[in-house]
Amino acid sequence: MYEKAEARLAEMREKSAIYSEAVAEKNYLEKFRESQLAILMKEYETLGHKTAAAQEREARADAKYILVLESLRTATEISEKLRWELEILKLGVAVWQTTQANERTERKGYGG
Repeated sequence: MYEKAEARLAEMREKSAIYSEAVAEKNYLEKFRESQLAILMKEYETLGHKTAAAQEREARADAKYILVLESLRTATEISEKLRWELEILKLGVAVWQTTQANERTERKGYGG
């Protein structure tokens, strides 16, 4: 009985570590997206695009920027999937706790 609870807690610890890494990657990519945009805008400035709007337009269409966006999409998907897996594990623990409490109450009712 307690082995199942401990196994679930161990799984939560493992998923939490993986989730933390996924969130860190997502946060890094969110910040890197801003940096990549600035880097590309500087490149397009040297290529003759004089206005910030023209530089930004070209930078946002650049394959390097789009790659960052695709990576960010993947990182978001992974972190959200892990977040929900952790939530489901938490719900499983809560259900187990409630079941245990109900069983204790029932045993007391029968004098046992």
